Amino acid sequence: MSDNDAFLFMRRAIELSRESVKKGGGPFGAVITRNGKIIAESHNQVTLLNDPTAHAEVNAIRDAARKLNTFDLSGCEIYASCEPCPMCLGAIYWARLDKIFFGGSRSDAGSVGFDDSFIYGEISLPLLNRSIESRQLLREEALEAFKAWKLCENKIEY
Repeated sequence: MSDNDAFLFMRRAIELSRESVKKGGGPFGAVITRNGKIIAESHNQVTLLNDPTAHAEVNAIRDAARKLNTFDLSGCEIYASCEPCPMCLGAIYWARLDKIFFGGSRSDAGSVGFDDSFIYGEISLPLLNRSIESRQLLREEALEAFKAWKLCENKIEY
C-alpha cells in the first residue's frame, strides 16, 4: 500500500470525525481497510445511541466483522482520526487487526475533554486501589464455565 492510499484512508477517518461533530457525536472517525479497499467505516455515536461503547473504532470493527463474517480481522488495518482509547485499543487487539494508523494523539484528545489518562492509570493499579470497587465473588461456580469450555470438543477458539 502506498503512502497516498494511507493518507486517503486517514483523510476519510478525519472527515468522519468532523461529520460526527455536526451530527452531535464525539469528534472521532475510523476506517478499516483490507487489500487497499475500505471494508467498514464509522464515527463516534456514544451520545447519539446513548451507548458508552459506541466509539468509532468499535463501531467500525463490528461492521467489518459482520461484512466479512468473521471475528478475526487479520489482514485488515484501521485508520482512526485519533489515537485509540484503552477500550478501543483492546478491541483492536482482540480483532487482530494488523496495523493501527491514527491522526491526533491521546494528549490532543485530552486537551478537548477526552482524557483517558485516568483509565490508563487505573489499569495498572491493584484491584484494592482502583476507584471503582472490585470484588471477586463465587469464583468456584464461575470456573464451571471454563471447565466446560476446556472439555468442549466443538468450540471455536479465538
